[in-house]
Amino acid sequence: MQGTGIQEQWLTVNGIRIRCFTAGDSGSPVVLLHGAGIDSAMLSWELSIEPLAEHHRVFAPDLPGYGQSDKPDVKYTLDFYISFLAQLLDQLELPRVALVGLSMGGGIAIGFTLRYPERVTKLVPVDPYGIMPKLAWHKLSYLYVITPLNELSYWFFKRSRSMVRASLLAGLISSKERLTEDLVDKVFQAAQDPSAGKAFASFQRDEVRWNSLRTNYIDSLHEITVPTLFVHGEKDPSVPLVYAQRAHQLVKHSQLHVMSECLHWPMREKPEEFNQVVSAFLRDP
Repeated sequence: MQGTGIQEQWLTVNGIRIRCFTAGDSGSPVVLLHGAGIDSAMLSWELSIEPLAEHHRVFAPDLPGYGQSDKPDVKYTLDFYISFLAQLLDQLELPRVALVGLSMGGGIAIGFTLRYPERVTKLVPVDPYGIMPKLAWHKLSYLYVITPLNELSYWFFKRSRSMVRASLLAGLISSKERLTEDLVDKVFQAAQDPSAGKAFASFQRDEVRWNSLRTNYIDSLHEITVPTLFVHGEKDPSVPLVYAQRAHQLVKHSQLHVMSECLHWPMREKPEEFNQVVSAFLRDP
C-alpha cells in the first residue's frame, strides 16, 4: 500500500505518458530514480518517499519502459533517460533538484549531473551503474545479453514466488529476515507484466560490449562539484563496494556511507538507516 501522503500524478513527456508519485508540499525538490530489471518507483522508493517528504517536495517517476508508464518501442539507452529526465523536470517546472538514483537510476543521475550541473543541487548515487569498467564474468554476460536467453529469463522468473524469492536473495537482499513476503508478492506481481524486462534488455544490449561497459564515468567524476553522497551496500555483488570507494575518492568533498551487510537494494534492506542518512545529507545546508 502506498502511504496516505503520497499522490499519484500522470503527465505526458515528449509523447510518453508517465506515472509519477509525489509527496510533500514544502521544501526543496528531490527526484528519486529507480533501478532497472522490473523495478519501478514504488518497488524501490515506497519506504522512502514519505520520510523524505517531511522536509522536501518528492517526485518519484516510473521511468519509460517501467511500472505503469508507457513502454514505447524505442532504444532504451542512458542518453535516452538523461534527455528524458531533463524533459520531465521541465514539465514539472523544476529548474534545480536534488537527485537520488539507484543502480541504473544512479547512472542516470550521475550522467545528468555531468551534462547539466547547473540543474542539480545535490547528488545521491545509490549502488550506481556507471562507475566500473566491466561486469563480473563480463564476456559470458555479453553473450547472455545478446541472445534470447536474456528475455527468456523473465519467463522463468515470473513462474513462482519461490523463484522470485531466490533471485532477490541472490542479488538484492542479504537475508531471509529482511526479505518480507509483501515485497516478494510485489516483485512477483510486477513480473507478470508482459513487457517486464524489455526495457532493461534493450538497455543491456546498448551498454554491454564485448570487452567493457559502454558507460564508465570514472574519468569524468572529478568534474562533479555539487555536494555528493554515495550510499552503497557493503556486499553488493552487482556493483562491488571497491568501485564506490574509488568514485568517492574522485568526487571532491563527497561522502560515502556504507550500508553494512546490505546487497544492491539498501533502501529496502534497512529503510530507517537509509532514510536517516539521505535525509540528513539533503537537509545539510
